Amino acid sequence: MCGIVGYVGAKPAEGVVIEGLRRLEYRGYDSAGIALVDAGSIVSDKRAGKLANLEKAIAESPLPQVTTGIGHTRWATHGPPTDRNAHPHLGRTRRVALVHNGIIENFAELRGRLESEGVEMASDTDTEVAAHLLEEQLETGVDLTVAMQNVCRGLHGAFTLVAVDAQDPDRVVAARRNSPLVVGIGEGENFLGSDVAAFIEHTREAMELDQDQVVTITRDGVSVSGFDGTPAEGRRYHVDWDLSAAEKDGHDWFMRKEIFEQPRAVADSLLGRRGADGLLQLDEMRLSDQDLRDIDKIIIIAAGTSFYAGMVAKYAIEHWCRIPVEVELASEFRYRDPILTSSTLVVAISQSGETADTLQAIRHAREQRSKVLSICNTNGSTIPRESDGVIYTHAGPEIGVASTKGFLTQLVACYLLALYLAQVKGTRYGDEISQVMDQLDRMPAHVQTVLDKSEEVYGLARDHVGSRSVLFLGRHAGYPVALEGALKLKEIAYLHAEGFAAGELKHGPIALVEDGLPILCIVPPRGRDQLHDKMISGIQEVRARGARTLCLAEEGDTAIEPYADVLITLPRVPVLLQPLVAVVPLQLFACELATQLGHDVDQPRNLAKSVTVE
Repeated sequence: MCGIVGYVGAKPAEGVVIEGLRRLEYRGYDSAGIALVDAGSIVSDKRAGKLANLEKAIAESPLPQVTTGIGHTRWATHGPPTDRNAHPHLGRTRRVALVHNGIIENFAELRGRLESEGVEMASDTDTEVAAHLLEEQLETGVDLTVAMQNVCRGLHGAFTLVAVDAQDPDRVVAARRNSPLVVGIGEGENFLGSDVAAFIEHTREAMELDQDQVVTITRDGVSVSGFDGTPAEGRRYHVDWDLSAAEKDGHDWFMRKEIFEQPRAVADSLLGRRGADGLLQLDEMRLSDQDLRDIDKIIIIAAGTSFYAGMVAKYAIEHWCRIPVEVELASEFRYRDPILTSSTLVVAISQSGETADTLQAIRHAREQRSKVLSICNTNGSTIPRESDGVIYTHAGPEIGVASTKGFLTQLVACYLLALYLAQVKGTRYGDEISQVMDQLDRMPAHVQTVLDKSEEVYGLARDHVGSRSVLFLGRHAGYPVALEGALKLKEIAYLHAEGFAAGELKHGPIALVEDGLPILCIVPPRGRDQLHDKMISGIQEVRARGARTLCLAEEGDTAIEPYADVLITLPRVPVLLQPLVAVVPLQLFACELATQLGHDVDQPRNLAKSVTVE
């Protein structure tokens, strides 16, 4: 989710680039940098922290007034947020400057080859490898466009690369594979950006690119080609949004935008997790395989939405690894005198990495000599720094207070942890782990399938604007989904909403059911431990008492049809992975219902994005 800006034209590039980066600040970042082409050389500056730090440095050491440049705001992946890891990165002879969004999966192999040839790396990033490879290509006599094509054919992963060549001052070249990039088309000037907000004050004419394409901009034009060099065409369109809408990609709320970013977020969370040998690799794990083999109990601590991700993790870890797992609210953990030993693994889940009660809980665990692993979205935040290991979710910044893509990527991280433990402990064969990873790799497409039905869910939400209470039912991994769906309605629609395990209905909650009460039912996939049949029995019971049953069930499930007043179909996925697709309609439902009620969806009353007090 880094911010990228590129410019060629007649204006001073510094001003265009810095202003473009400011327009992209909403994306979140931890460092910023700029590179300009000046009379055969690259002039660059970059700073950790906010854009203001870079602007202060430039004010103290002004940059030349040239007309070609690139800029970047980084959201750290490889390496902590420091000056040396900030973008742009330069080649060995400083001929090339390059910025990058995404992850280069085979960077370790490429870095090893470069270092064996005497290249000294100046950063911890995967990005720097691409700068050296581009410079290597340029030294063979090709231009920057061909160099980019040649380099990209050897890269694995998802990435946007944007580069300039000191010896070719009137050209900026970029490449795109499964990562955002858009072209801004002006008169006597052209632009590149992570999204249209980067250049909307200069032009509203834009061009979108397909996958695996290279684009070259000059003052006079734009040309597009495939990674194989074949000519291609971008698709031009007119941007009729204002700046606020542009930042939200045309959506009315950041939350809605982030819901629709979830296919990309899930894909990013899975990038680089399998090595060339097919084995899982978690780069920031830091706990040795022997440390993990010695674990005989896991305690997951979290709060709010993260707590529900932890509940799903319990199902996955216990099923795949046969290790007992407890899931606890972080705010309660320290106060019950938990039993912790050196063989206990405490897993802390926090989107921000600054959640106060979770932080205090891991400090208590470490005092008891337990190992701590964190699952977090924010590189360099406190909880990962104080943990023995970390799995970063790579969701990109989440602006809406109510978490959406943060939840899905936490689920992915939990599945990865469970599979990694199974690999280390030998509780699942390699082909079984690979099969689940293949299923996870298909999840971005499955999530997109659900999003394509958004209008159907919006209509359902509009039908229930007058409801004052909504119940959610689930079983097995669908139970945490029910809890999360209820939480979303509470957070942004301010409605009474409760999630229940469907088997608990007769133990009290069924007394709440009255005529017309909407109940959202997450129906498990068929064929697992009679879960499906048991869920249908519960649905029959509430329907017989007048409830309106709104059912989420896998496509092809005809058994549910007689008992569903409304049926929304989900892709067919395994029961343990169903939360990834089942929660998406509940997010859409809450977002649309809150919108119809006139609430501020992104900043609901009384709530903060990160709870930094106990």
